[in-house]
Formats: sequence, C-alpha cells, structure tokens
Amino acid sequence: MADATQAVLPPAPGADRYRSLDFADTTATLPAGQGYDLLATPGSAMRWLAAQELTASDVRLYEVCTLRMRTLRDHIRAVFAARVDGSAPPEQSLRAVNDALTALPTAPLLAWDGPRGPHRVQAHPTDQAVNHALATLAADAADLLTGPDGELLAACGSAPCDRFLLRTHGRRHWCSTRCGDRARAARAYARRSRAPE
Repeated sequence: MADATQAVLPPAPGADRYRSLDFADTTATLPAGQGYDLLATPGSAMRWLAAQELTASDVRLYEVCTLRMRTLRDHIRAVFAARVDGSAPPEQSLRAVNDALTALPTAPLLAWDGPRGPHRVQAHPTDQAVNHALATLAADAADLLTGPDGELLAACGSAPCDRFLLRTHGRRHWCSTRCGDRARAARAYARRSRAPE
C-alpha cells in the first residue's frame, strides 16, 4: 500500500468524535487493488499525529516509532473487528491495547551506570511523545468500545473497503459517499444482470 494521499477517503462517520476510529482508518483497501497507509513513513505518521493534535509538529519520528504506531493500529483494528463481529478479540491485540494504556511513565526512571551511579532519567522525548500518543489512542479506543457508541461501531459495507465507522444515520453502513455510491451501483448492476431478457 502506498502513501497515496490523493486516494485518501474523507473521515468516516464518528471519526470526529473518536480519534481511535480515525487512527484505525489510517489504512484502507480500495477498489482495483489500490489503498493507502497514512502511517507508511515517519513523515506521514508525524503529519497525522500533528493533525490530531497528539504531538507537536516539530517532533521528529523514526521508523521504529511508525512501526509501533502501525502495530498498535493493527491491534486496534482487530479489537474493533471483533466488536463488530460479536466475537472475542485476539488475546495479543487486547494485551497490546492494555500495554499502550499503561506505557506512560509517571515519574523519571531509575538508571545506574558506572561513573554516575544511581540516577533518575526521563525517557527520550520522542519515546515520550509516541507513548503519550499511543496511550491516548488506546484510551480512546477503550472508551469507544465500552461506551454506548460501541453498539454503533460497524465495518464499511462496500467491498473491498475495510474501514470502520459509527452508524449514526439509521442503516448507513458505508464510510463515505464514494463507498455508498459504489455499493448502490453494484446492487443496481446485479439487479440488471438477473433481469430476464
């Protein structure tokens, strides 16, 4: 999947209320084998974090940071999919979300080295920024899943799209107008194909 910003769909319904929903949808599968990943590179991940106001725009991310973000995103997607399907999420995904929730250090850590002996250290500023962002996203996902909006969580009903949304308008099961139009066109084509000649 490319970092194809031209193909990016607009935020799904509910993404304005839950950053974790927007986070889960930073990757999507589109028709004709296309797709996108807004966390594909450190630069694109930094832009997404800054747009969500989860970190300052001058924090520099490294590939290890974006890998951590993509990994948590995959686990949140697995937990969301389990909620939509009414099944239990994979244990490793639940553990990853909980690990992110508890990763923020509340105090400087104890370090020990030869010349200095015991001393307190702060985590690296980039680690702190990423840990804060991931903890915030994990908490947001937990709030969505355990709150009243958890019942509204749905997967986009227009194949091959694999984004999530909140069903806020009755029966709507599409993440965007584009996906809704594609689903309606496919149904119309199927009806015409079945019609007797």
